[in-house]
Amino acid sequence: MRKRMTISIDEAVYDGLVRVIGRRKISQFLEDLARSHVVNDELVSGYQAMGADTERERDALEWSNALIGDVADATR
Repeated sequence: MRKRMTISIDEAVYDGLVRVIGRRKISQFLEDLARSHVVNDELVSGYQAMGADTERERDALEWSNALIGDVADATR
């Protein structure tokens, strides 16, 4: 479902949006910019899928445990 809203922006910004994006494409442009900052469904499902991948998790644990040995050899 789409919702309508009114926003206020500086005239120079509006003119730039019209010039670069086009008058009838501003709403979609702003929605695309905002989506990744306010809707994280894809990020959550991506992390859940990664966590469910047991082979990947095993490899990640093996890799992180191998790093512990590297720290012991580091100069201070």
